[in-house]
Amino acid sequence: MPHTPERDQLPLANDQLRSTSPPQHATLARAFDTVAAQYAAARPGYPPALFDAIEELAGQPLAGARVLDVGAGTGIATGLLAERGARVTAVEPGAAMAAELHAAHPATPLVRALGDALPFGDDAGFDLVGYAQAWHWTDPARSVPEALRVLRPGGALALWWNVPDPDVDWAAEQEARIARRLPGYHAHSVAPEAPDLIRRLGLGLHPVSRVLHWTRRVPVDTHLAMLGSRSYFSAIGPAAAAPVLAAERAALRAVFPNGIVEEAYALDLTVTLRPPASS
Repeated sequence: MPHTPERDQLPLANDQLRSTSPPQHATLARAFDTVAAQYAAARPGYPPALFDAIEELAGQPLAGARVLDVGAGTGIATGLLAERGARVTAVEPGAAMAAELHAAHPATPLVRALGDALPFGDDAGFDLVGYAQAWHWTDPARSVPEALRVLRPGGALALWWNVPDPDVDWAAEQEARIARRLPGYHAHSVAPEAPDLIRRLGLGLHPVSRVLHWTRRVPVDTHLAMLGSRSYFSAIGPAAAAPVLAAERAALRAVFPNGIVEEAYALDLTVTLRPPASS
């Protein structure tokens, strides 16, 4: 495991690397640092069924596994993976997000780097490389080969996203309202496309996907803070976001008059195994 320096001494590995994504995409990705504390406080976690599914599809237990949590953010998945007994190393490019992660999980090795250029040797031998809510910020043509490079033969790449459940009326209506108010609003389209994106790389990989459904109950204020921590809201700033969130508060009180929102998620999971070593 790599040494864990203090968070204020963590340089961004491969600092010269620039994203190959469109400028707006890169701007949105950087916006999380402005809402890092809000992100840590309001974002949902993941149900135990997700980690059961990862173990099943990866063909290995998380207990004792060497796991690389890429785009780890504030450490929401990092902590849950550790609770399952995984030996987690976190990778996060954002300074403020990394600081939140380090504060919550000070014993977790943490490297500031990009998923498109992982600062580990070819013999790193991780059992699992995971992306929680983060793989869509990478260039698949670079991040997938990088994951394969640092995985042991037979290891697994796991990608997962909490997405507002499109089969739940109020959640679908909320997404549609926000998209009307904020043209260009991120529509979570990468999650269902992940298996095809991986297949089209021509690496002979066979991703398997699964969708899990779960809910959490939170106060309206927590739900609105969760919305405000999304990339598009954080990128436009609090002044522009305020009227949209105020309108959402009014709409939510009509659906949840007791002030407790039952958030509904479709959790998209894609797992891809690195082919075993040739005999």
